[in-house]
Amino acid sequence: MPAVLLVCTANLCRSPLAELLMKTRLPGFGPGAAQAFSVIESAGVRAAPRPGPMDARAAAAAQRAGLSPNKKWRSRRVVAADFERFDLILAMDSENLHELKLLCPAALHPRLHLLLDFAPGLQGQEVPDPYFGPAHGFDHVMGLLSQAVQGLAQAWREGRLPVAVPSPSRIGA
Repeated sequence: MPAVLLVCTANLCRSPLAELLMKTRLPGFGPGAAQAFSVIESAGVRAAPRPGPMDARAAAAAQRAGLSPNKKWRSRRVVAADFERFDLILAMDSENLHELKLLCPAALHPRLHLLLDFAPGLQGQEVPDPYFGPAHGFDHVMGLLSQAVQGLAQAWREGRLPVAVPSPSRIGA
């Protein structure tokens, strides 16, 4: 079944928040969404070799948004096998997307996209990295991620995803 990989730089803030948000909101995508999005993970193009927990400020922003971060979750780096394993690979910013394109076989480039390309009115924009900024930057990121996940759900329901993720009409919803 189709799989989605959400990618940022270190896999400590943006991509784990996007993963948590998408997994939490998946039931709201509609009937058949759990089947259509069988795997949702996150990774970083420059994540540390040793896995680490989600940034505490990101976890706090998630909690303020009513989400419960998994305390056992650990960061990981993008690996070559990810390009075959994941059908849709969504980068947080253009630098992440560029690095993914350098790592990814050219034939699989159609799987690579900016996450905010799914947020109405935000196409082509980036999810800013809040790591070196103030705590309220994490709340801003949560808002952008929420819009993107909502847009991704809408694109799936309408059969507009750029990959072969079965839409509700193709899985008997």
